[in-house]
Amino acid sequence: MGMMLPANSIVCLFGDLGAGKTTFIKGLASAATGCSKDQVSSPTFVYLNIYLGLKTVYHFDLYRLRDADEFLSMGFDDCLFAGGLCCIEWSEKIDKVLPSNCIKVNLKYDGYDEREVTITSLLQ
Repeated sequence: MGMMLPANSIVCLFGDLGAGKTTFIKGLASAATGCSKDQVSSPTFVYLNIYLGLKTVYHFDLYRLRDADEFLSMGFDDCLFAGGLCCIEWSEKIDKVLPSNCIKVNLKYDGYDEREVTITSLLQ
């Protein structure tokens, strides 16, 4: 999926804690950049990690973010259309600033090592 996405794609991930959002992004970022999955980690305390390679991936974890205004005040909206891929965990916190053509990935914990993944609103 990572190599097939065009520049400025925004992938919004939804799911409870432990649903697999970061693991999903590890695979996507690895494919898009050519980096190892081990190089991809959750930016929970810094909000944003940037992975450079074949494509640039902006990995947001907004779990600790208050709201969209805080996102905007940090200038993070510049990353949305900076020519890379944006992967956003807890994107519902900034839904008012996201374009309507985001790719939505819903992850549901479905047992010890099983997840149900639903992808909707694909770019046209």
